[in-house]
This record gives sequence, C-alpha cells and structure tokens, in this order.
Amino acid sequence: MPGHPRLYRRGATYYHRAAIPVDIADTYPKTEETFSLRTKDYQDALKLVRIEAVRVDRLFDEHRHRLAFQTQPSVDDLSEEQIKHVGEVYYAHLLDEDDEVRNEAFEGTSFDEYAEDIEDFDAMTRYAYARGEVDVFYESEVDEVLSWSSVNIRLAAGAACRRKVARVLQAAAIRAYKAKRARNEGEPVETPQPLSTSQVPVSNVTVFARSSRPTTSPGIPLLSQLVEEWAAEKSRTAWVPKTAHEHRVWMGHFIAVNGDRAWTEYGKAEARAFKAVLMHLPANWNKFDAFKGMGVAEAAEKARQTGMPPMSEKNLNKVLSYVGSLWTWAADQYDECPLNPFKGLRIKAKGRNVRDERDPFTLEELKAIFHAPLYTGCKSIREWVSPGSLIPRDTGMFWVPLIALFTGARSGEIIQLRVEDVREEQGVRFIDINDDGDDKRLKTANSKRISPIHPMLIELGLLDHVERQKRRGEVRLFPEMPLGEDGYYSSPYSKKFRRFLDVLKIKRSKNAFHSFRHSFEDACRDSGIPKEIMDTLQGHGEEGMSGRYGRGYVLTKLNEAMAQLRYEGLDLSHLRPRNQAEKSEPPTNQAAE
Repeated sequence: MPGHPRLYRRGATYYHRAAIPVDIADTYPKTEETFSLRTKDYQDALKLVRIEAVRVDRLFDEHRHRLAFQTQPSVDDLSEEQIKHVGEVYYAHLLDEDDEVRNEAFEGTSFDEYAEDIEDFDAMTRYAYARGEVDVFYESEVDEVLSWSSVNIRLAAGAACRRKVARVLQAAAIRAYKAKRARNEGEPVETPQPLSTSQVPVSNVTVFARSSRPTTSPGIPLLSQLVEEWAAEKSRTAWVPKTAHEHRVWMGHFIAVNGDRAWTEYGKAEARAFKAVLMHLPANWNKFDAFKGMGVAEAAEKARQTGMPPMSEKNLNKVLSYVGSLWTWAADQYDECPLNPFKGLRIKAKGRNVRDERDPFTLEELKAIFHAPLYTGCKSIREWVSPGSLIPRDTGMFWVPLIALFTGARSGEIIQLRVEDVREEQGVRFIDINDDGDDKRLKTANSKRISPIHPMLIELGLLDHVERQKRRGEVRLFPEMPLGEDGYYSSPYSKKFRRFLDVLKIKRSKNAFHSFRHSFEDACRDSGIPKEIMDTLQGHGEEGMSGRYGRGYVLTKLNEAMAQLRYEGLDLSHLRPRNQAEKSEPPTNQAAE
C-alpha cells in the first residue's frame, strides 16, 4: 500500500490526489488537487508526493488568506510609518529572492547574466524614479505587496496615497539593486527582518465597512477572487508570467470601472461600459505624465477631451478578449454560468495589411547589419558593438540574425532551438521548429514547421556550430541566451537587437527584428518561390502543404525551394570561416552518402 495518504496509482503512473478542505471547498476553483507525479517508480513517487503535498497545502493556505483579505475592511489612507514599513518589507523580499538565486549557485542563469540584468533593471528604475514617473509594474505591485501576510492592509481603490506607496516600492527596489551589486563584489549584505504589522503605528484613517461593498451570494466568489483563481490555474498550465500580469491588470481596470461584486452579476451593460472607456483610452496611457495618478476611466475621459488618439482597434479587441476569456474559463468551472458579456463586442478593424506594421530591411540596412563589428570583429562578447578582433561564431548573437535571414523565423523560435532540433531526413538537413519542451513556445499551432537549412548557412558554418554544441553536451543550440522574466526568450534579446540597430543608426519606427521575416518574404518572391511554399516555410496558412501532401513531399519541395532563395546585392562571403573560404564548389543541403 502507498505510504502517503495522497499517493495513488493510475495504471503504471503515480499521482498526487487531495480533496479540497471543507472550509474553502465552496470557493476553491477545483473539486480536488489531482495531477501526475510523472514517475512509475514507487520510491521516487513517495519523495515527490511529500514535496507536492507541502506545496498544495500552501496553496490552500494562500486561498484562505485571500478570502480573509477580501472580507476585511479597506482603508483610504496609510500612515507614514505604514508606508515606510511597506518599503522595508519589499526590500527584504527582493534580497530574500537574491539569497535564493545565490543559494542555488545561479542555476538556470549565469553570474554575468544575472549581474547584467541587475544593471539594466536598476538603470530603468532610477531613470523613472528621478523623473517622478511610476512604472506600471510598481503600480500593480502595490496591492500585491499590501496583501502579503507581513503587511495585510486592504487599501481603497481611490486612495490618494497609492502613488506614494508605488514610489516607496521603487525606492526599495533601487536600494535592493545597490545591495545586490555589493553582494556581486563579495560584500556580505544581510537580508533584514522587518517589524511585524502589529508593531507599526497606524494613521487616523477612514475604514469602509464590509457592508459598503456589494455582497455576493454564498458560494459565489467576488470577481476579484475569481480572477486570482483563474490566473493561478492558467499560470500553472498555459500562461507565462507576462501573460498572467497582463490579464490581471486589465481585469483590475474592468473592476475599477464597474466595481467588485459577485462575478455572476456582470452583464452586457458592464461590458459595454468598459468598452466605452477603451474606445477613448490611448495606448500605453499609464506612461503619459498627463494621466499620472488617474484611474483608467478618468484617463480615457481626459484623452477624449484633449483629442488624444485612442489605442488601435487591434489592441482594443485584444483587451476585450483578455477580459472576456475569464467568463469562457468560468463556463467550464461552474454549473450556472451567465453568458459571456463580451461576446459580440469586438469591433471590426479597418482594412489593414499586417505587413504595414513592420517594414522589411532595406538592402543597405542588411549590409550595415552584417558588416557591423559583430560580424567583422568586435571587442568582446559583452562589447559586441565596439570594433575589435573577435568574431563570436559560437554565440546566438552571431547566428540568430543569420538564421532569421534564411528561414524567416521569429527570434524566440530561433533562440529556443535545441541541438536535437537540427536534424536530417531523406538526405536533407533541416531545422525542426516546435514547442516540445516546457521552455519552448510558438505563436500558433501552425507555427510548427520544418525549415531546410539554406546552403549559405551551411557554408557559413552553422552545422559546425551544431556539432560543437553536441560535443559539449549542450541541450540548447544557444545556451548563453537567457529566458526572460516573462517566459519568452525573445524579450531580453529584442532589447539588445534594438540597441544594435540604434548603434548602427538604422533604427526606424517600422523596422525591428521582425523585419527579417518580411525581408525573407520579399526574397522568396524575388527568387520565384511559390506563395504556398513560402507560407509553409513561415508557418502561415491553415494546414499548409504538410497537412495536404505529407511530410516527405514537403521536405523535398521545401529543400528545392530553399536552394533557390537569393538576396540580390547582399554579399556575405566575408563571413565564411577561413577553412571554408578557399572551397571552390558551393555547398549543398544534400547529406553526404
């Protein structure tokens, strides 16, 4: 018999299974916490279930805390001592996170990458703080930090001190970055233990009684509660942190417009009211000085009065989709779920070619990119924009733009590639673009595709790089390129590539890394490659050729098409490795017999 009450076996695989405690069963989003331990070995399962049981119990406790927090009175102001205490708690939290990274010996990142991130985030935070700007991240952190058990204060939505609290969080972050830099230099910096909440003096504040808020029927959560349960579940199964943050932020704006009540009480009227606000709200409105300290509805009204352009139809529909998706999820969780109030509210966007959003690189821009110090000789890996003698062929910085040029792939699709994704079938070497792995993501299901390796990439040494990574035992093709905090490999890289274009003085409002994708399209057309094959190479269309003809046919046809691809006027001969530069015969993508 299993040696743990939550361990059970289904077939040959062991599972964790726990009933929801009675005191939270009515509001918890699941009827039980059941999931696979992904092992068939009993001893391994016994160890894993003990770890998971502790984690699940913590989830139950966090749920209880959120319920208690939502029912406690809210205050409309905080004392100076309380605000200072919030900053101390946040500072301690940031250093505690830093302790964890160091205790794990920088597992998942390198010391240099971690230090570089500290410098980047510190610079951004100091820039905003010096100018009196409050970043949206710190605005969203206010309620999060106040809800922690070490603070446990529920601040009214319109409280005047919210901006002050956000500024204190910024200041705490700056202090924490300074402490982290000292630790990077080998200086011992202790993580403080803030006072308990009960020791902090409070101000003479107005308390809003629980009865002043709309009540909810027994067993039906407030919308704010449902949002947290929804985000917790989706974050576990589908969302990366950035996605979860965006959904929470827009749900918070919806609640700010319509109030927080039982989630079943919202209908078309509330959805239309929110849409009416969005119709006048500018894109990135919270970054404008004119809207500082304003709520979303107030900012939209001021924008309407002053004639500021609103967000695009595309972004408006995206927000409506974000908020409406909660009711879609709830329909699978609850027996009596109202119709999605956002159904049918999307607006029809003006006729616009997707191509209009980004331009392809011009020939002169491509020449500038591939004759930059990164490709002709740079000072070092860290100083890749400064001229020198190093050509970093073993790095993603060198290869990612080249692969994009000859595949049309997105930066994230390239950076997340594993060594095993470069394969050979039927004598053709190709890149398998897939989302097999917890850290790999694709834009759509149709983005899964195979891309034969262009002869120029072979000539420039891509396969040599793959073999070197195999010999080193690397899993990823570019292991030095980190995963962003938002769960995307493209996020850290996009900042570096933008800087790259800035340094080359070729950055325009409508060019970016995605411009390689449009350059690839133009090159396909100029090379006489049929549109159907071009779409398959880029992961466009519904099923594409692979769904209609089969993988073997696709690989052969795609390889023939790829061999035709040319960029007229772009000479990359200077990028050949020295040991291949003297070869008289151009390479092909046919494997040696």
